[in-house]
Amino acid sequence: MGITIDGKEIAKAIKEEIKHFVHETKKEKGLNPTVVSILVGEDAGSQYYQNNQAKIAESLDISFIKKQFNEDISQHELIEYILKCNKDESIQGIMMLVPLPKHIDEKEVTNLIAPEKDLDCLTDVCMGKLYKSDKIFYPCTPNSVVTILEKMNIPLEGKEVVVIGRSNIVGKPLAQMLLDKNATITICHSKTVNLKEVTKRADILISAIGRPKYINQEYIKQGAVVIDVGTSSLNGKITGDIDFDDVKDKASYITPVPGGVGALTTTLLFKNLCEAIKKCF
Repeated sequence: MGITIDGKEIAKAIKEEIKHFVHETKKEKGLNPTVVSILVGEDAGSQYYQNNQAKIAESLDISFIKKQFNEDISQHELIEYILKCNKDESIQGIMMLVPLPKHIDEKEVTNLIAPEKDLDCLTDVCMGKLYKSDKIFYPCTPNSVVTILEKMNIPLEGKEVVVIGRSNIVGKPLAQMLLDKNATITICHSKTVNLKEVTKRADILISAIGRPKYINQEYIKQGAVVIDVGTSSLNGKITGDIDFDDVKDKASYITPVPGGVGALTTTLLFKNLCEAIKKCF
């Protein structure tokens, strides 16, 4: 049976590092680490995520501004608030929850976030620097995957890694981050021919497609490391892309859902806040 990776335990250790940094920053610089999280509308998933952000921020002694706007806010008003936060030196990090309502141009609005405060790596500047191996911040979900692999001492250099999913949020930036670690990368997607043949070559298989229990043991080779980034609702429960019970005996390491990659994501947002303070404040 493969080893189940406990994302919560990894997050716990990183939280202790953040707490220490926050304490020292307040003591030595007289600076109170502060982030603003912006939510437009009443999307249940975004509300849950923002509340979770607030809870973790409190546990880390980080000041958290929960900013919520009605869904009918104008784009101009939202832009004005972002620009205000950009100029406010008491705020070191800005998080914009997406998706935004249809009447708001999401790309235009997110690109107005100051790159040095863009903790979730939403701006073209942050993403462009990532692809040039000159990152400002690592996007949090891909960084969760890489952090898990590194904390578990799973080697990446020279390994064949298959990523299923090519989204701008996970698949593409994750592939670049792994490439920077000298892994050999294949990205698969809905148009990939003979998907099982490709995935069975993988030393490390990472799925980020949001299709519950889509990947079973037929997709992996014996002893592969299996990382599940997918989250879907199945019978009222959060479920990953990997059929965990079917795959666990064939994998060497495997992440559960929940309790795996997702358990780290918000913590790494606040680690990015620490990076922002080190660089710019």
